[in-house]
Amino acid sequence: MQAKGSRGAPSLCALPFLFLVAALLGLLPLLHSHGLLASEPPHHYPAVISGSEPGDFTAAPLDVSQEIHPLPNHSSPGHTKYRKAFPVLGIDYTHVRIPFEISLWILLACLMKLGFHVIPSVSNIVPESCLLIVVGLLVGGLIKGVGETPPSLKSDIFFLFLLPPIILDAGYFLPLRQFTENLGTILIFAVVGTLWNAFFLGGLMYAMCQISGTGLNDIGLLANLLFGSIISAVDPVAVLAVFEEIHINELLHILVFGESLLNDAVTVVLYHLFEEFANFEQVTVTDIILGFLSFFVVSLGGVFVGVIYGVIAAFTSRFTTHIRVIEPLFVFLYSYMAYLSAELFHLSGIMALIASGVVMRPYVEANISHKSHTTIKYFLKMWSSVSETLIFIFLGVSTVGGRHYWNWTFIISTLIFCLIARVLGVLGLTWFINKFRIVKLTPKDQFIIAYGGLRGAIAFSLGYLLDYEHFGMRDMFLTAIITVIFFTVFVQGMTIRPLVDLLAVKKKQETKRSINEEIHTQFLDHLLTGIEDICGHYGHHHWKDKLNRFNKKYVKKCLIAGERSKEPQLIAFYHKMEMKQAIELVESGGLGKIPSAISTVSMQNINPKALPVKRMLPALSKDKEEEIRKILRNNLQKTRQRLRSYNRHTLVADPYEEAWNQMLLRRQKARQLEQKINNYLTVPAHKLDSPTMSRARIGSDPLAYEPKSDSGNLPIITVDPASPQSPESVDLVNEELKGTSCLPPSPEEDEEGLVMRVKDPSSPGTDDVFTPGAGDSPSNQRIMRCLSDPGPQPEPEEGEPFIPKGK
Repeated sequence: MQAKGSRGAPSLCALPFLFLVAALLGLLPLLHSHGLLASEPPHHYPAVISGSEPGDFTAAPLDVSQEIHPLPNHSSPGHTKYRKAFPVLGIDYTHVRIPFEISLWILLACLMKLGFHVIPSVSNIVPESCLLIVVGLLVGGLIKGVGETPPSLKSDIFFLFLLPPIILDAGYFLPLRQFTENLGTILIFAVVGTLWNAFFLGGLMYAMCQISGTGLNDIGLLANLLFGSIISAVDPVAVLAVFEEIHINELLHILVFGESLLNDAVTVVLYHLFEEFANFEQVTVTDIILGFLSFFVVSLGGVFVGVIYGVIAAFTSRFTTHIRVIEPLFVFLYSYMAYLSAELFHLSGIMALIASGVVMRPYVEANISHKSHTTIKYFLKMWSSVSETLIFIFLGVSTVGGRHYWNWTFIISTLIFCLIARVLGVLGLTWFINKFRIVKLTPKDQFIIAYGGLRGAIAFSLGYLLDYEHFGMRDMFLTAIITVIFFTVFVQGMTIRPLVDLLAVKKKQETKRSINEEIHTQFLDHLLTGIEDICGHYGHHHWKDKLNRFNKKYVKKCLIAGERSKEPQLIAFYHKMEMKQAIELVESGGLGKIPSAISTVSMQNINPKALPVKRMLPALSKDKEEEIRKILRNNLQKTRQRLRSYNRHTLVADPYEEAWNQMLLRRQKARQLEQKINNYLTVPAHKLDSPTMSRARIGSDPLAYEPKSDSGNLPIITVDPASPQSPESVDLVNEELKGTSCLPPSPEEDEEGLVMRVKDPSSPGTDDVFTPGAGDSPSNQRIMRCLSDPGPQPEPEEGEPFIPKGK
């Protein structure tokens, strides 16, 4: 077994090289079409008419082995007419050249992708995009080595055919909740960050061009700003290719990828703005204002076009119940029409595709069948993967076949300034964003965001669109752009995985959503919405709830067919989970493991039945309904009334707050004054013994601690229940005042000595300091002062009892 495994390993490792050889052999017809292979000089043969209409003919070459037989011409005996034999086999490559070459390129891309995933040791170190660029370099070098010009990546082909599938796949399956929760952060990075990078890089490059001796003095400010706008945008294709391999956490992925999607509007506006300004002799303030307004037109116009096509696609899918085959086609066609319509008016096609995918998905998935949903999912994934592979291969081929002009100063400065601008922009914007975010972006997150700003084929295609007439330095711009792309894809793309592992950045957790998670998510959304309504602060939860209510009340009824429009979101999610689990169970061959008690919902999803008739609710009379409304109106609070936002500076003042404050101040001053008087009139008390020492003295001489016979003259300690520990709550009342009454003291009180009595609590709103009580007469106050000053007493001698015996 070991020998067999050892023999199979080399064959498995050699499989990608066989794929490469097969792909290169498949390119031989392509090389032949370009004149790369030696061939015989062309021969001109007469056309053989094979159709009945004029112009319907097929040109076939004449074989040497074929015989030509003269045909007798009875009409003109002096001339002999020759007839060519019927062509058994013919070659007409020009007829199938374009689709054949396209198929070969796609086949090469698929074989390279297959070979990349066959060798896991290579895929764990080098990103797929890097290997595809290397394959493109090899193919371009092979074509150029035989003396022909390699094909280049045309901008029209890239923007019209290769880019839309990738953006549609990203927009249709966009994690909408994470995207909306971080929309503010994404917009700041996409708009403000791209503007910062463009102007910062353009200004520094213009300053570098003004240095004498660099040979760059002819490049003006507008040309440098145009170059900065091209190279500053983060590329979504490169970000997708790298970040999906390292499995970064959802927050960082949506921040970087969302930035790469939404910065398209800024890039398009800046590109067309500086391109138009380059043709002007003088740029006025009006031109700058119009350029600023064009940003909103391009971005919001692209979103509007995408929303329109998304609504139309959702409405069309409502009527496809009987024609399930064409359901996926509507999704692809309407999305592509949204992109083309946006490009028609120079709007942002990327934002149109994203908007159309986001808008149509919930309604289309509610109308189409599960098979159509699977078709849309896998076709989009396949289409976007092939487009991404072709983009990177053609990027390598175009690098070999393009015209380049190398200037060390310009290219090295571009690379350094790109890195500096990205780092400074991320640090500055994150410092501002963290002031408003609940979940702060840590320094590790900031590093990954700055390091993940990859450039790609969009920058290359925009540079390829430049005109030689107005931009004579186009070749140098393209060389600098390719250098930055290769540095970000190869260096940053290859090192970001070990850096993520080194910094212990949180990675994506592949967990399936559960019904429990969905219930708690909806509960928290409703709870936060209610809290915002009570506080009067209308945040994004409030507006999200408003949008959901409008969607449920109006939009769903128009765009979703049947009873699905009235189905609650939680029930719809549960049905989707049940259907998914049933299909996975069938595909895994686990039908024998299905328990006997299958849930009713599962069986309804597998074999849908007619909906049950709704149960009629008992009708209420008008009087009963009015009585219920009256009860609710009188006992429930209106939580949705508009209130002022909570602010400690705008709270309604308590009318009794000033009086209570004055009362507390007077009480505090009185206590301070009383403490000062006690300090002046009172001799320091003896140091109290510990409980152990006191018990020892009582045990040595118990008669010394008998109560006095004249205990009626002892004061009574009255304790305030509000604060029994405070000394101010104790009132000393002379027992002689009590003796003035007709009742003699009871014998129980004589035996008790010091009596603890609870003081009557003061009524609320009264000042117990200045309000005279029962024992607050001037004579009582004098007695209290005398009692508080017992006078000097001699220190007890050794062996003398602590309290002398009574006489």
